[in-house]
Amino acid sequence: MKSSHKIKEWRERSPETLRLSRRELREKLRSLRFLLASGKLKNTQEVKELKKDIARVSTILNSKKEKHV
Repeated sequence: MKSSHKIKEWRERSPETLRLSRRELREKLRSLRFLLASGKLKNTQEVKELKKDIARVSTILNSKKEKHV
């Protein structure tokens, strides 16, 4: 899925579901880092994309927080 579609989806979600998504992304990143360290990860670009997705979700969460304050 392209990142623009993901961003539109994330903007429609509630803050609680965004926190859950961010937690899941962080867990996936953690497991990918273990695979990377052990030399079993083939697609290293996936780590970079996950980091960007985590940052995007965090940014959307912060913008939603500012709107409600």
